[in-house]
Amino acid sequence: MLAALPLLSYTRLLPLLDYVSMPAGHVVYDPARPIRYLYFPTSCIVAQLYEMENGASTQTGIIGTEGLTGIFALFGDETSPGRVVVQSTGNAFRIKTALIKSEFDGCAELRSLVLRFTLALMVQTEQLAVSNRYYTVDEQLSHFLLMSLDRLSGNELHITHEQVAIMLGVRRESVTVAAQKLQLAGAINCRRGHLAVLDRRQIEASAGENYQVVKREYEHLLEFYASSGGQLSQADGSALKRCVQ
Repeated sequence: MLAALPLLSYTRLLPLLDYVSMPAGHVVYDPARPIRYLYFPTSCIVAQLYEMENGASTQTGIIGTEGLTGIFALFGDETSPGRVVVQSTGNAFRIKTALIKSEFDGCAELRSLVLRFTLALMVQTEQLAVSNRYYTVDEQLSHFLLMSLDRLSGNELHITHEQVAIMLGVRRESVTVAAQKLQLAGAINCRRGHLAVLDRRQIEASAGENYQVVKREYEHLLEFYASSGGQLSQADGSALKRCVQ
């Protein structure tokens, strides 16, 4: 998103940003606390979770270099409706909420990018709801792997079965069984806390149609970024293109 800003807007925003480390498991937002900062991921993955009173949770969104966290603050909400955590270790640009709100209100280019990203995130949330309701754990795991890999530069995830289970809102044993099926098929290789994708085509075939819906929407998002007249249109945009390989 930052790369899609016009140079003047980007230059004005840059001094307001802090480059920070985002370790896996770090709680970015808690529903009980105000949103103090918004984050533009550069190499980390951030997951939005909805937690129920009984302690169960499920992923409602995933954000990488294509977006920013805490968009609720830009629309007048001081808190996040759910917990937001770092799924994969990396880095991000951080900006104080008051500063980004001022830029959002005064910069039409930034506002346009944020609104277009919000639309893509809404589509993703809708498809995750469909997946959680109608898809098997096998299909949900494949969808999760693809969504995560689309936001990383390689084909490996450093994540445990327990962490995946929390994201999917299912039992850890169910994730283990689903992962074993993919490994026996030669699609992935699992070690403790580590998962490598060996055959993406197989995983796409087992992910269900909703992954293709999300993928197309994010392709449209990146096309919008590329046509925005910003820095992305003056470069190859490789940092963003990896989001929808």
